[in-house]
Amino acid sequence: MRRIGMLTSGGDCQALNAAMRGVVKTLDYSKEEVEIYGFLDGYKGLIYGKFQMLTGKDFSGILTKGGTILGTSRTPFKTIQDPDENGLNKVEAMKQNYYKLQLDCLVILGGNGTHKTANLLRQEGLNIITLPKTIDNDLWGTDMTFGFQSAVNIATDAIDCIHTTAASHGRVFIVEVMGHKVGWLTLNAGMAGGADIILLPEIPYDIDKVIEKIEDRDRKGCRFTIIAVAEGAISKEDAKLPKKDYKKKLEKRVHPSVSYEVAAAIQEKTGREVRVTVPGHTQRGGSPCPYDRVFASRLGAEAGKLILEGHYGFMVGYKNREIVRVPLEDVAGKLKMIEPDATIIQEAKLLGISFGD
Repeated sequence: MRRIGMLTSGGDCQALNAAMRGVVKTLDYSKEEVEIYGFLDGYKGLIYGKFQMLTGKDFSGILTKGGTILGTSRTPFKTIQDPDENGLNKVEAMKQNYYKLQLDCLVILGGNGTHKTANLLRQEGLNIITLPKTIDNDLWGTDMTFGFQSAVNIATDAIDCIHTTAASHGRVFIVEVMGHKVGWLTLNAGMAGGADIILLPEIPYDIDKVIEKIEDRDRKGCRFTIIAVAEGAISKEDAKLPKKDYKKKLEKRVHPSVSYEVAAAIQEKTGREVRVTVPGHTQRGGSPCPYDRVFASRLGAEAGKLILEGHYGFMVGYKNREIVRVPLEDVAGKLKMIEPDATIIQEAKLLGISFGD
């Protein structure tokens, strides 16, 4: 009898259910006797012992279902070793619940912060396998994360829809795409949606360069300009500030986000009419696209194989179009950023896309 714990942590996204289904179907197909303990609402379920006994039937029909059947929550790594409001040691509580249920392994689906805690539990002696979930595609050690392609599709649709109204009214339109620290989602959606300007956290922008691109389009007879802006986009001036000073500046920010700040600057300097659209959490919602269904299923199958082999301490990743096993210690705490001189950036510039630099 194998006893497997499973939880989803951090922000929800498409294909979480598909990935879990892949794990369970692989275990079921092996004909080994398995018990599945699904911890509710992420690490909170593991901390406070809230779980459900699940069978293969619980994972039937969820391939196309968005979100997570287990529920999720954010449990910041920076406070994971701090006692809770009742003085409970959260790490010890997780270990105790793991051993109380006599688990052979814990399968954890999540992003960067989730992997930090997963690696901590590995260091504490627990058998851990992880799956890379995030619409940001910013996990180290894998070329792709599930949820990313579905989010790209949604963000691209938003940009596509803006084109007609922008062209009709001759306006500058800004579409704010999710991504606080990295710009993979904004870059891919911007290129797919035909954005003229893309502003990313990794490439600080000069507002005068942004305006220069808009005016160049005007001279060429283009009635409108589409700008894709990542949530974490930052100006060159702000990028030079120490982190503490930048945080203080953000606290005093008059505008709701950087997109509105950019819009205000363009209107002030050019007199052009600017509109901002924020797709927001729709980018994380809905059914996973076919790519993510296949990809998450493949990752889940490999995780199931690791369990059957008794190999733990790995994230199941994707490198050079192959599913790979990446040691957790190589993943935790690292972000996969866009290099400003990356080939995809160079190619985008060849297409005439401006990054405001």
